[in-house]
Amino acid sequence: MSETWIILGASSSIARAFARKLAERGDGVILAGRDTADLDRDAADARVRGAPLAETIRFDARDPATFAPLVARMAACEGTVSAAVFVGSMPAQSEIDADPALIDGVVTDNFTGPARVLQMLAPLMEERGGGTVVGVGSVAGDRGRIGNYVYGAAKAGFATYLSGLRNRLTRAGGHVVTVKPGFTDTAMTWGIEGMFLVAPPDKVAGDILRAVEKKRNVIYTPVFWLGIMSIIRAIPEPIFKKLSI
Repeated sequence: MSETWIILGASSSIARAFARKLAERGDGVILAGRDTADLDRDAADARVRGAPLAETIRFDARDPATFAPLVARMAACEGTVSAAVFVGSMPAQSEIDADPALIDGVVTDNFTGPARVLQMLAPLMEERGGGTVVGVGSVAGDRGRIGNYVYGAAKAGFATYLSGLRNRLTRAGGHVVTVKPGFTDTAMTWGIEGMFLVAPPDKVAGDILRAVEKKRNVIYTPVFWLGIMSIIRAIPEPIFKKLSI
């Protein structure tokens, strides 16, 4: 039986690849983002690929007025409802250092905005007795590093929130998958120096879908990032604070 997914931040490269895969397996998709005209083309593509429902709806993590209509639209869908969060922003740490007010937007985009929507969706998922939440975080949330610690802090907060939401929804038959991608070829990372082992969005989206199907709790994608971050987390703080990694 198919389910209906709300995809927050649906214009991201990974979100688009994930939506295509959902459509191909027969799930409905509601694509949520700021530019619905742009997302209309993705909705049309999803219908061609087999989605029984493919629509767009406006969503802006910094505009709470867009949240309630999302939840109302999902409540109008029959059967199982699920959600995937691909929202995020990552200004350069140097820009944040120059203008600390940017922290508010980073935290809203990467944590509090999506968390508010998921908190509003949770009762509906509990009422329906199932569904899945996919929350895309980042390996940057595993440890604060000098190059992006504000972004990392926001992603760490979101990961902790997802852990608690998993604890809640499991009791009602739902599930939460926390996704921690490494460097991925997306608009948010274009032009950033020093990236390595960059993954294509379709690879990451495939890993996410497999994690959903296998009911994984936390995944690193590509999987080798699990080893990399295990080493980084194991570095003693007296040494780590002197490193530029």
